[in-house]
Amino acid sequence: MKKRTVWTLTCASFVLASLALGCGSKEGDGGATNNDITPQARQEAATVFKTVCTPCHGDSGHGDGPLAKDLDPKPRTFSDKEWQKSVTDEHIAKVIVEGGESVGKSKEMKPNPNLADKPLVVKALIQRIRRYGK
Repeated sequence: MKKRTVWTLTCASFVLASLALGCGSKEGDGGATNNDITPQARQEAATVFKTVCTPCHGDSGHGDGPLAKDLDPKPRTFSDKEWQKSVTDEHIAKVIVEGGESVGKSKEMKPNPNLADKPLVVKALIQRIRRYGK
């Protein structure tokens, strides 16, 4: 094979792999298909959302949880369609795992380093956040 053909095939493989993995995905799927995320990961994500996210972001994702009134700035409203379009799944994952300060936002959005080695739980959380924007 010629060098150019190998390079083209390598690039094409990389693009296809990136699409399959959801790299750079902006909306909707959290970078994973429904089949990728295990029932256990979904259950853990539901528990994490209820116990960690809901107090500030609220059950409905409108930034209206019981602790929100005392926070400045107010928590993100996940239903904001413009915000949903403006962020990648990778950005949301970084905020979930490393906290708001890691992306130049509020330190009030605490990191969750315990999720760093649980990518399917993070993807399930991203999917949930993305559903609020539909």
